[in-house]
Amino acid sequence: MAREIAEQPAALARTIESLRPERTALRKLAADRRMVLFVARGSSDNAAIYGRYLLEVHAGIASGLAAPSVATHYHAQLDLSEALVVCVSQSGETQEIVETQAWAAERGARTVAVTNDGGSSLAGAADVALVTQAGTEIAVPATKSYTAQLAAMAVLAGALAPEPEALDRDLDQVPDEVERLITQRAGVEDAAEQLASTAEALVSGRGIVFGTALEAALKIEETCLRPVRGLSYADLRHGPIAVVDAEHVALLLSAADGPMVSGMTDLAHDLDNRGAASVIGIGGDDGFADAVDVHVAGPALPELIAPLALIVPAQLIVETLARRLGLNPDAPRGLNKVTQTDPSDDHEH
Repeated sequence: MAREIAEQPAALARTIESLRPERTALRKLAADRRMVLFVARGSSDNAAIYGRYLLEVHAGIASGLAAPSVATHYHAQLDLSEALVVCVSQSGETQEIVETQAWAAERGARTVAVTNDGGSSLAGAADVALVTQAGTEIAVPATKSYTAQLAAMAVLAGALAPEPEALDRDLDQVPDEVERLITQRAGVEDAAEQLASTAEALVSGRGIVFGTALEAALKIEETCLRPVRGLSYADLRHGPIAVVDAEHVALLLSAADGPMVSGMTDLAHDLDNRGAASVIGIGGDDGFADAVDVHVAGPALPELIAPLALIVPAQLIVETLARRLGLNPDAPRGLNKVTQTDPSDDHEH
């Protein structure tokens, strides 16, 4: 896992360079489509959440997350003739995602596959395949394949925006920022120490960063075998915040700029006032850093692109925490690299 985290700057650079030429094909494919629907599971679903926010905020296109079971179990007869359906799977062989893409095409959708395997079933059946260049990923927890998917989302949203090249300069900075975060590891050890002190943890982010918060929570759960609640800022405010006490460590993620920083800073103060054992913050601005007990440096990137690097400190924390707990971060208990949702489809492991 540590080695694959370290490979992310190169993987991101390769992926961005490889996918940019697909922008013309993406614009043509989506020319008469009114909405984008994402289909994914697990870490890929968290990448899709980022894609949804970015398409709506940056490209101005209505987007949503589709439930694969609507296709695979309910066989719903939806009219998707105005939809672009984006199916996301690292392996390109998760059966329900492959089946959902075929169902969407039969219902009139145009399809885009986001996968790390150009020879996969998903890539072969899509109208356009965005093949990420993460290289083979051996550790079960997705790291470089996940950030490569985020790069694909940024390219997709850029392609469908009024100015397709508007995000290019910021995207070009991502590999260097990821390299800096990996090298400096600012705050990583202290954050892992705090998380190791209690089994009670919650993770929160908002807006563009929401998918990153869910991915950080998933990584802690699957790699460190800790029950973690990953919640949006809004959902946390609407009740669950009441459970916070001296047994809880809160991990908050924020971009360095944008409309959500002040709210995340207020949340850090509120959690501290409620007696949380510790409040850890990744990213944010100076005010956010001052509001948390342990600050972990985030990327110097604008909010729209920040998630490509903001997850990296969380990956470093999780890998460190797993080893501190005496666990193997490369092969968490009970997990496999390719996951099939239904046991009857679980034939690839």
